[in-house]
Amino acid sequence: MKHKPWEVEDGLWERIEPLLPVVKRRYRYPGRKRLDQRRAMCGIRWEFLPQELGFGSGMTCWRRLRDWKEAGVWQQLHELLLAELRAGDALDLSRASVDGSHLRVLKGGDATGPSSVDRGKTGSKHHVIVDVHGMPLAATVTGGNRNDVTQRLPLIHAVPPIRVRELGIRPLIARRGTGHGSGLGKNRWVVEAAFALLRWFCRLRIRWEIRADIHHAFLTLGCAIICWRRLKKQC
Repeated sequence: MKHKPWEVEDGLWERIEPLLPVVKRRYRYPGRKRLDQRRAMCGIRWEFLPQELGFGSGMTCWRRLRDWKEAGVWQQLHELLLAELRAGDALDLSRASVDGSHLRVLKGGDATGPSSVDRGKTGSKHHVIVDVHGMPLAATVTGGNRNDVTQRLPLIHAVPPIRVRELGIRPLIARRGTGHGSGLGKNRWVVEAAFALLRWFCRLRIRWEIRADIHHAFLTLGCAIICWRRLKKQC
């Protein structure tokens, strides 16, 4: 059965639902019935959906996004999909690429700073590490003035279950002035392709969220969905 773009596919939902925290309603004065979890997930994935679709208000979806972030749902989902990809020999960890990408910030907040590519305006940066094929393994959010080198080790440590030198990983950093497409730049296109995929998600083109943890939730979810789409192609 073909799903509409704003609906969560059955296969993806089967992986998300077991990760969601169980919320018990009060016996006395339970209040209005909570929005169905799957419908809330549809509302989180897509912005400006008509209320008639029944996916809840923007505030309801924001609360679910926040609560599921605090429960570790998005990180667990990403790790689960990475594990499935690795089990199916769809990940190649013999080499990883790391890069950062600036994005505009409209409302300020934490993890922001003057952007070096937007006339010093307030911005943030996405830092992503990918495998040989460009699958996002981990991602972080920092201020727009943070150097990419500062996120190299945090990104590597965030990749489950890889650690740096214990596994013999040798960091290679491209020298300044190296021409695009030469030297280490020959492998850089995979991480640039990953950023292009992430920018497909509207909430990752411009940062609207004041709280960095909420924006990071969207970023982690975006990484997970990219992994899910690759997994479907492997099946």
